[in-house]
Amino acid sequence: MAELNLPARVRFAPSPTGHLHLGGARTALYDFLIAKQTGGTFILRIEDTDTKRYIPEAEDELIKGLRWLGIEFDEGPGKGGPYGPYRQSERKEIYFEFAEKLINSGNAFYCFCTAEHLSKVREVQQKNKEPIHYDGTCRDLSVEEARKRIAAGETYIIRFRTPKTGTTTVRDHLRGDITVDNRVLDDSILVKSDGWALYHLAAMVDDHLMKITHVIRGSEWLPSFPLHGLICRAFGWQEPVWIHLSLFLKPSGKGKMSKRESAEAIKDGYSIFVKDLEDLGYTPEGVVNWIALMGWSYDDHTEFFTLEDLIDKFNLDRLNPSPAAINFTKLDHFNGLHIRNLSDEELAIRTKPFFESAGYAPSLTKLTQIAPILKERLPTLDEVVEIAGFFFKDIILYEAEDLIAKGLSKEQCAKVIEQAYETLTNLPEMTKDLAEPLLRNLVESSGYSARQVFGILRVAITGQKVSPPLFESMEIIGKETVLERLMKARKLLK
Repeated sequence: MAELNLPARVRFAPSPTGHLHLGGARTALYDFLIAKQTGGTFILRIEDTDTKRYIPEAEDELIKGLRWLGIEFDEGPGKGGPYGPYRQSERKEIYFEFAEKLINSGNAFYCFCTAEHLSKVREVQQKNKEPIHYDGTCRDLSVEEARKRIAAGETYIIRFRTPKTGTTTVRDHLRGDITVDNRVLDDSILVKSDGWALYHLAAMVDDHLMKITHVIRGSEWLPSFPLHGLICRAFGWQEPVWIHLSLFLKPSGKGKMSKRESAEAIKDGYSIFVKDLEDLGYTPEGVVNWIALMGWSYDDHTEFFTLEDLIDKFNLDRLNPSPAAINFTKLDHFNGLHIRNLSDEELAIRTKPFFESAGYAPSLTKLTQIAPILKERLPTLDEVVEIAGFFFKDIILYEAEDLIAKGLSKEQCAKVIEQAYETLTNLPEMTKDLAEPLLRNLVESSGYSARQVFGILRVAITGQKVSPPLFESMEIIGKETVLERLMKARKLLK
């Protein structure tokens, strides 16, 4: 990977037009990893010139999402840096200056074509089954004539003067050389009639001025890739290393995720948006591990990675350009691995907000105490209330029928609870080591199965048919509360 001998300068350049999604998060992650590996710089640049789609709060959400994932930028909005400003909306004059340079060098031209004219051209091209393209009406206007028309008040845009003969070859790090016939390239718009530069110009100018060494972006930019190479060459600039990442496909592997599929995913407890994943109880470590492996692999068997592992092991040459299906089952798998990797204290801190949102006020001490018995059973953090809420309830609710084990009568189940109460009431304290042997003896003497006996006691003590390990739970709940709950269950059956 010779391109990474020097400190890399990389940028994540999102548009604040919506939520941070998986594709953007993966791009930012790979940028961050390259910067950290090489002692380089990770830049956040906000491409906010699309005023119609701009959402004011989106920038803050983007930054919060990156920080939640553990991705901190070195230069950008709020931090500054030597190549600011880092919002494109504050760089309008810079782009126009460079557009004028292209005009003066003959690599761009002023275009005065009206919307009506362009519409008629499109109609003819569609009728003739031609690709839609600019017809070159203003391409040969002299700069002098064009500037007279501008001075007279005519509305104009600026287009790139694409060569019409020969070929253009650009090099993608993953795919190698990509060559296109220039005759299929359009004279693309660089500056709109309102004076705002489009991405094609603005991003190339910013990447040059900010000394970007590697441009990592989605494969949706591949059709525009030759144009971007031509723009860099028109200025005489050295091009960065271009890396177009694999496309994300919906879970079926057929096509990109649509709004409808995204809405369906939410119903199932999944999302393609980072903020949703946080709210749904996923850990940043699990999400980072998951998205890192959607388009990259270290070897054929290693799958568990912390962010520190990724900084050490990530390699551009191991990226795969093939489309990657979004596999939410894998997300659950990685999330479980990283929950189990948390310390008890950290898991307590992570689960506390979910309990509080459900109306509980648990202490970190109590949460740290229950953390060890939750780790193996907790797929996502938000499920902690359903699994372990009984630890913090004054009253647990269930129906009498829930206490009746399969194959036993109500009277038999009441007798089991009564015997358990009598057995446990004599304990000096409620510990797993003291309670478990006694209750297993109760199973033997009753003639019933452990599933039947412990199933009855589980409902009586936790209010749930499924819970963390019973004896450990009893120790945490405490003797007094365990006996109170057994007494209540006996009364309910009688």
